[in-house]
Amino acid sequence: MGSTILSELATVIIIPVCAVVGIIFSLIQWLLVSKVKLTPGRTTYNNHNKNVFSDSLIEQEESINEHNVIVKCAEIQNAISEGATSFLFTEYQYVGVFMVVFAILIFLFLGSVEGFSTKSQRCTYDVHRMCKPALATALFSTISFLLGAITSVLSGFLGMKIATYANARTTLEARKGVGKAFIIAFRSGAVMGFLLAANGLLVLYITINLFKIYYGDDWEGLFEAITGYGLGGSSMALFGRVGGGIYTKAADVGADLVGKVERNIPEDDPRNPAVIADNVGDNVGDIAGMGSDLFGSYAESSCAALVVASISSFGMDHDFTSMCYPLLVSSMGIIVCLITTLFATDFFEIKSVNEIEPALKKQLIISTVLMTIAIAIVSWIALPSSFTIFNFGAQKVVHNWQLFLCVCVGLWAGLIIGFVTEYYTSNAYSPVQDVADSCRTGAATNVIFGLALGYKSVIIPIFAIAISIFISFSFAAMYGIAMAALGMLSTIATGLAIDAYGPISDNAGGIAEMAGMSHRIRERTDALDAAGNTTAAIGKGFAIGSAALVSLALFGAFVSRAGIQVVDVLTPKVFIGLLVGAMLPYWFSAMTMKSVGSAALKMVEEVRRQFNTIPGLMEGLVKPDYATCVKISTDASIKEMIPPGALVMLTPLIVGTLFGVETLSGVLAGSLVSGVQVAISASNTGGAWDNAKKYIEAGASEHARTLGPKGSEPHKAAVIGDTIGDPLKDTSGPSLNILIKLMAVESLVFAPFFATHGGLLFKL
Repeated sequence: MGSTILSELATVIIIPVCAVVGIIFSLIQWLLVSKVKLTPGRTTYNNHNKNVFSDSLIEQEESINEHNVIVKCAEIQNAISEGATSFLFTEYQYVGVFMVVFAILIFLFLGSVEGFSTKSQRCTYDVHRMCKPALATALFSTISFLLGAITSVLSGFLGMKIATYANARTTLEARKGVGKAFIIAFRSGAVMGFLLAANGLLVLYITINLFKIYYGDDWEGLFEAITGYGLGGSSMALFGRVGGGIYTKAADVGADLVGKVERNIPEDDPRNPAVIADNVGDNVGDIAGMGSDLFGSYAESSCAALVVASISSFGMDHDFTSMCYPLLVSSMGIIVCLITTLFATDFFEIKSVNEIEPALKKQLIISTVLMTIAIAIVSWIALPSSFTIFNFGAQKVVHNWQLFLCVCVGLWAGLIIGFVTEYYTSNAYSPVQDVADSCRTGAATNVIFGLALGYKSVIIPIFAIAISIFISFSFAAMYGIAMAALGMLSTIATGLAIDAYGPISDNAGGIAEMAGMSHRIRERTDALDAAGNTTAAIGKGFAIGSAALVSLALFGAFVSRAGIQVVDVLTPKVFIGLLVGAMLPYWFSAMTMKSVGSAALKMVEEVRRQFNTIPGLMEGLVKPDYATCVKISTDASIKEMIPPGALVMLTPLIVGTLFGVETLSGVLAGSLVSGVQVAISASNTGGAWDNAKKYIEAGASEHARTLGPKGSEPHKAAVIGDTIGDPLKDTSGPSLNILIKLMAVESLVFAPFFATHGGLLFKL
């Protein structure tokens, strides 16, 4: 089979070093952001960059109230930060209880496989060898579940902290020019991206090495226990995504419907009682939720690849370097993203508004091209020239160049999905402009056009996913698919930086409006925000595409582990599973949409009440009661996140225990197939409606000006479309990719139990 060029010692050094470099780089970015001071005085302008002449453009006009503006920005930032922190703490208390209960469940279910015996057992895939007892797998799976959960929570929390730290600083930099503001927002996004990618890799690598002390040569048991890490990451992400999504959209819908449509006041107007809750929501939903979500995808694709590799020649020959191939790809990803980030922050400077979106798109292209070269190098030095991969009971001979192609297919499919998403959601292209044009005849036609756009936007991403599955499976079976998913996520640091940049810019615009800054600053922050909206849609496209590949790889690992010879759709057990599985995304979406609707209803009533009963509020003479609106969002999201979460977490347990592994395999396949379609169409429909509204508001083209200005009938129709799209693009759509991954990884973790004790109803 041949040996690898890279020695085991070099592997042991490279992975943690790359992770530490990522962490150091994120700290440097954070230090650079912190140089913008939020205290009045000359210290604010310590940026001796090339275009000093533009530094005092808006300052000179506003020197009268400059001191007040900075104080106001600091106050608003403080309110947003406090709101977000208190919400996350409340959420984590509930999630912590769930985490402990589920950890106990994992231990009891997996421990009971061999009746809590401490004797060694025969290995699952190689019956001639003895492996560690099932009780050990139960204990170590529980530990890795808790580690994954804690890392996921930490990723979300740190992301939120960084975003709330950077929002007001972006607003202040916008006074010097759009380029300065862009750099602050992007650097802050990079802090989150690199921290998350590096932490995820480092914790996983340390866990593997610690577990190795006990497991020794039993790599099959070791990597089976590691799958708990992916389960922990994704289960926390589910609650973060659903809870955060309900919070942010309840506030957003409430603020928009009363503020913009009924009272005709601008977005983020300080007179609107829901405005602070709306800005808090951007941080807890789009930042904390997205961070946990992508961390979950990353952990699961690594776990899926490692599980398959442990029962292939890598694991049997105890070849540590090639076993760590998935981690080496991720390590190179951190270095590649580091170089890519410098292109946006240091090598080129943005001088005008229309350079923002191309700069973000270049990030994706540069990172993909550089990553292709990095994968080629890693595949050459870290893999033997030929090896065998486990393929449903048989061993398939694979060459290193084939595995290189598997990772590249995933990487480039991600880029294609990203750009197709951008085409359908950016207001620079005809699909969104057509949606905006349909607002002439009212909200109904806007809704029809938007839905059609969403359904149509599914076509190319599904073909991209289908082709990458076919190629990677043909070359390297399920391991190939897991590596394609990892390829898509290998540039996660850049993807997250671009993604976090959006909500930070959105908050910056809100702060500028609330602090009463000049309309020119608001124009700059709006331009940053519009680009951020599109890039957020690209990020969601990546998350959904990678989720499809990840859950298929996990599904393959589950089928192997549960000892299913073939999943036959024609058997009634499997077919009923398929039907039920395909229904689950709709059930889940219904729950999350209804939750947003009922929370928004309370919010609308409260905002109306304040406008009607507080004298002087519309005139801006008194402050609204922001705290009540924040409380409504918090209470609603905590209460409403539990039923959808329970649906996803309990379905595999109930189906596997009562109906057995064949029906469960049908449920997983059904939910994967329908979940991906619903998720892509929901995210893109919502994104298109949002940008159609922004297209009319910006009035940048002749066509847009015929539809505007703000407050016109077409604009009101666009606001209604945007409001309907809010829960689709920020709650239901993004949460669905967690549904399909989470059910697959949970089934894999519990597979030993289901294979031994499952299918109780059919045993009666």
